[in-house]
Amino acid sequence: MISVNELALEIFEDLAEYPEEFNAAFHQLDNGARIVDCGVSTRGGYLAGKRFTEICMGGLGEVNFRMGHIRDVPIPFIDVNTDFPSISCLGAQKAGWTVKVSNFFAMGSGPARALSLKPKHTYEVIDYEDDSDYAVIALESDTLPNGEVMEKIAEECNVDVANTCAVVAPTASPVGSIQVAGRCVETAIYKLNELGFDTRKIVSAIGTAPLPPVKKDSTRAMGCTNDATIYHGRIYLTMNAPDIKDYLEKIPSLKSSSYGKPFYDTFKEADFDFYKIDTGLFSPAEVVINELSEGAVYHVGTVNEEVTLQSFGLL
Repeated sequence: MISVNELALEIFEDLAEYPEEFNAAFHQLDNGARIVDCGVSTRGGYLAGKRFTEICMGGLGEVNFRMGHIRDVPIPFIDVNTDFPSISCLGAQKAGWTVKVSNFFAMGSGPARALSLKPKHTYEVIDYEDDSDYAVIALESDTLPNGEVMEKIAEECNVDVANTCAVVAPTASPVGSIQVAGRCVETAIYKLNELGFDTRKIVSAIGTAPLPPVKKDSTRAMGCTNDATIYHGRIYLTMNAPDIKDYLEKIPSLKSSSYGKPFYDTFKEADFDFYKIDTGLFSPAEVVINELSEGAVYHVGTVNEEVTLQSFGLL
């Protein structure tokens, strides 16, 4: 059986052993837990962002960067691909664990979720559960976790705290921007799962999104990073699922009632209450699907260059 924690551990070990090569910092707590700071009090950068995103995907995804354009504006893009879309995106990368211990708060993602089964329903649907003595978690937070936090994570994952590893970066940081844009494929897999589609039928997935500029505060950064996929995420899925025809029109973000303006503006109008925003907005802009059993190809959605540039502060 594939272990997302064992695969991610190999990437974590590289970060932990050579942190200076990634503009990161390694910390080992008194209880043995290990942490790599990728942006809380460090610079981070493209290499740290690549490793962070690949850890989020449980070592089952590949991440690359390139330069592209939106209209005539040069913009860096992130390219993500995986041959294990259901496990890597829903079983690991999905931000499905809210870590709250005393005053510490973080959105947790990565392979440790497959040990803690957060949320349990996700793992029942994709029929996956990891078995590992090590837990590797990715935390989106402005502060580093202390020993108490790592003890709680270890307890939830049923592993020794000394075998618990975390990579940490704030949303408003270079690595934060990279790892959220790096969820472009996951957003498509997540949307199909929410629609009731069996994502295990997806054979492979590849996607791209522009890398959003780093914003000053976390709320604006959250808006900007989400917009990268909502308005400019382009995904290509290969699957064995003739029934995908029943889901096509509901996939792209433009079908959402909250579509049409930068996410920060939408969030502000909703009094910063997520529950007032249509969840259908959290979808990629454009999707192409190659259905293998019938040899069919489908195309839905389109990118919105104007809103993307507006969100990035370039319009």
